Amino acid sequence: MMVQTIGAFFSLYLATILLLLGSGLFNTYLGLRLTSLSVSELWVGGLIAIYYLGLVFGARIGHKIIIQVGHIRAYAATAAIVTVTILALALIDNLWVWLGLRFVAGIAMVTQFMVLESWLNEQTENHQRGRVFAFYMVCSSLGTVLGQLSLTLFPTLNYQPLIFVAMCSAMCLVPVALTRRLHPALQLPAPLHIKYFVSRVPMSLTVLFVAGTITGAFYGLAPVYAAKQGLTSSQIAVFLAASVASGVVAQWPLGWLADRISRVGMIRVNALVLAVLAIPLWGWWTLPYWLLVVFSCFFGALQFTLYPLGAAFANDNVDPDRRVGLSAILYMVYGIGACIGPLVAGVLMRELDSSVYFVFVSACAVVLVALVRPQRVTGENLSDDAPTNFVPMSDTLHSSEVVATLDPRVDVETDISFVPVEPEEVKQQADNTDPHEVATLVPSADSAVTGQSSAGNQDHDRADGQDDTQHIDQR
Repeated sequence: MMVQTIGAFFSLYLATILLLLGSGLFNTYLGLRLTSLSVSELWVGGLIAIYYLGLVFGARIGHKIIIQVGHIRAYAATAAIVTVTILALALIDNLWVWLGLRFVAGIAMVTQFMVLESWLNEQTENHQRGRVFAFYMVCSSLGTVLGQLSLTLFPTLNYQPLIFVAMCSAMCLVPVALTRRLHPALQLPAPLHIKYFVSRVPMSLTVLFVAGTITGAFYGLAPVYAAKQGLTSSQIAVFLAASVASGVVAQWPLGWLADRISRVGMIRVNALVLAVLAIPLWGWWTLPYWLLVVFSCFFGALQFTLYPLGAAFANDNVDPDRRVGLSAILYMVYGIGACIGPLVAGVLMRELDSSVYFVFVSACAVVLVALVRPQRVTGENLSDDAPTNFVPMSDTLHSSEVVATLDPRVDVETDISFVPVEPEEVKQQADNTDPHEVATLVPSADSAVTGQSSAGNQDHDRADGQDDTQHIDQR
């Protein structure tokens, strides 16, 4: 059955691998190239952050492009734009222009993901969704890992990697342009009922935001850290690939465990171990290459499982017929975190030392340990089908929100995310929502399209002054 599923969607899976292969290589190359030219870590972080910003805000823009010209034309046009933005970096040395190019590339790439995922969703029957989703996640992870490893093909940091990335961007056109599949129907953007979800799942939104800051900083500045530890380009490629691959493999055993014990407890233990594990890398010692790779494997297993753990926790506490909307807001929060993480880490590394990268990781993990506590979970918002199944996920920013409808926890036939939440329901669920938290989320509301589920919380604030063990203080 799996072979048949793969064969049915082979062209779409191949295009996904090519997209992520080029993206994975480029992000690593960018950090190493700029570091070799003694460019500030702040610029490296900024270029990664602006790319993620394009991914987050590009969903609505991509939706309009697809409406106007259709799926294949939109895919072909945005693939050409990505290719041009990559090659332009070889011709232009102005970093301010690079910022603009990376933002445009983010918008174009998320449009490509929307096209691929719309096709998968449209032509997948309900009983196949779990398998199709799982293999799509495998292809996304495989492309990212291969992208890191492909850096070993280029021992010198010249413009050859850029040409290879541009080739991948152009080649991903072929399987889509030659597909015999019919154009899928275009899904409408899912509205973000911000007050409803913030009141239902504030703790999980916190998990997703912090997970985004760690992941964004990893893709932008982990290569810089490794380069300043004296690793060669090939060694850096293995260092990063080991982390991503370990994060993918670890999701199955952790998922088995997450279906059997407290998920909020697992998130807290995960964060605590991550914070402690980073301490030896704060700059106390110069570690050998093999030990850095070992550390990288552990870090990957911990940091890349925060997202799916938060997603499972969220789905446990939102009504089953609102999960597509939940996925949209989780994608947005995670993306905002991924924009902020590289900037903050870049500033700290510029002002202090490259080893501060792991101090930053520890600090983010400590925030989770402090805020995610089982004592704050009342279980009042548990859904009827909780605990939902843990679903392994790749780095969700390297997809679009359309893929949420393939999540086996979502029933597309009964989901009412597009139906406005009744004012009474909003008032009941959000009486004590912190206005500052809502304001933080509002600017990105336009960027949501039906999306991948990510995070949520089992309770909400009460104003009755009860003991801290019975409620959550969102502030």
